This record gives sequence, C-alpha cells and structure tokens, in this order.
Amino acid sequence: MNTKSLILTLASILALCGVAGAQEAAAAAPAAPKVSMEMFTVNNLWIMIGAALVFIMHPGFALVETGLTRAKNSVNILTKNFLTVVIGLIAYLFVGFNMMYPGDAWIFGKFFGFAGFGIAAPAGDAISYNGGLYSYWTDFIFQAMFAATAVTIVSGAVAERIKFSSYLVFGILYAGIGYTIIGSWGWGGGWLKELGFYDLAGSTFVHSVGGWAALVGAFMVGPRIGKFVNGKARAIPGSNLGFATLGVFLLWFGWFGFNGASVFSADPVMVAYVFVTTSLAAAFGTFSAMMTSWLSKRSLTCR
Repeated sequence: MNTKSLILTLASILALCGVAGAQEAAAAAPAAPKVSMEMFTVNNLWIMIGAALVFIMHPGFALVETGLTRAKNSVNILTKNFLTVVIGLIAYLFVGFNMMYPGDAWIFGKFFGFAGFGIAAPAGDAISYNGGLYSYWTDFIFQAMFAATAVTIVSGAVAERIKFSSYLVFGILYAGIGYTIIGSWGWGGGWLKELGFYDLAGSTFVHSVGGWAALVGAFMVGPRIGKFVNGKARAIPGSNLGFATLGVFLLWFGWFGFNGASVFSADPVMVAYVFVTTSLAAAFGTFSAMMTSWLSKRSLTCR
C-alpha cells in the first residue's frame, strides 16, 4: 500500500461526544438508589475507566497529527494537543458543565441555561445523583473528557496553519460555551431532548458539531502554504507514518471507552453490543478506504 492509500485508511478511522422550605431536611437525605450499592460501584468504576480511555485518545490524536504533517511543525502540534486537554478541562470546570447541564436554570426557553460557575456536588451525591446510577464527580470527569476531545477534532483540521494563541482562545470558547450550549439542547434536557432526539457517545454533539467547527476553521485559515502551485494541488507528505499508525491504534482503543462508557452503566449486554459496533465500524471504514484508494488508482497492487 502506498503513502496515499495509508493516509486515506488512517483518515477513515479518524472520521470515525430540591425541595425548599420546611422540606429541606428531607431533600438533603439521600434518595433510594435505582441500583444496589454493588452495581453503583461497578457503574462508577466502568465510567471512570471510560474517561481514562477517552484521555488516551489525546496522545493518539497528537501522534496522528504529528505523523501526517511536516516535521518542522511537530513541536507546535504536540504542544497544541497537550494544552487542548488543559484548556478543555479548565473551561468545562468553570463554565461548561453547568451550561451543558443547567437543571432547572434555563434562561431562554430550552435553548440556553446556566446553573452557575464552578462545580459542587449536591447533597446526598454518593447514591442519589441521577437516581443512584453514578456519582456527580463521575459524570463531570467523563463529560469533561468529551469536551476536550471535541476541541481536538478542530485541531487536526487547522494543523500547520493557525497561530498557537488563536487556537488556545478558540479552545476555551468552544469547550466552555459553543460545544456546551449545543450539547445542552439534547443531553442537558433542552429543546432537542423534548423532541425525542437521541445521541449516544456524541455522534452529533461531539463529532458532527466538531466536524462543522473544523470545516469553518479550515475555511477561515485557508490551505497550507505551498499546497497549491499554479492552481494545482500539491501533495505534502506526512513526516512519520509510523507515528500516525500508532496514533490510530490508540484512537481505536480509546473509542471502546468513549462509546462503551456512554451507556452510563456496566450493563454487560449493552456494553458488549457497543464494543462490537465500534470494532466493526472501524474495520469496515478502513477496508472501504483501502478499496476506494485502490480503485481510484485503478490498481490492486500494494507498493
């Protein structure tokens, strides 16, 4: 398989987010959980493992971007990908989480809400949050990793042609406000949720929205210098396809947590079903890209 075919193959996988007054004392008391404490513990453990797997996707993205771009930009790209996690977590901490999940604090219908700055677990959090399926802190860290990943989608689209400072500003605004407002429309109980819209693992709120943001970003910054010569596209080979390949494997591995933990329970049947779907999607995506590359070159010979 030649370089172009491998790049198309790699890209295909990447294509692949109270009671008030006299009843306050009663409200502070933990509600009866929907599941046993044993299942509560297992649910939390699985979702936190999922959050760690989503985190592993960031070095995967860093390797893919570095491997498919020029070596002279590697330090910029690696730093940008590392700080994506930093700014994503901080922005989501101070603004994003309470904007995505405003509870009853809707300000403009079911289009915008904000429950306040920072995070604080509600009373009786250990077994009463979300009916006792998982804890407040578990929910936050998993969703915060989603927010950081949403920013990373745009990182690859503008690689090698965006100022470092501009990217940081974008990342803060996107993780703290842009992505979270749209996510609140569905996951936060907004107008899309009321219409019956369902999104598992951010197929729309993370990947589709991130893809549109990436398209806008790529359009605004334009092509890389030297990409077009006399009106014709010129190939700019990646610097390290070994890095890119390893990055894809890390992304594939991370998606087991990204998708599997989005079930928000350790239900063995549902998690296994998601694992199967994730693996088959990656496999068929890769195979389709390989065949498309071969057929477009009118040759089935790997060189």
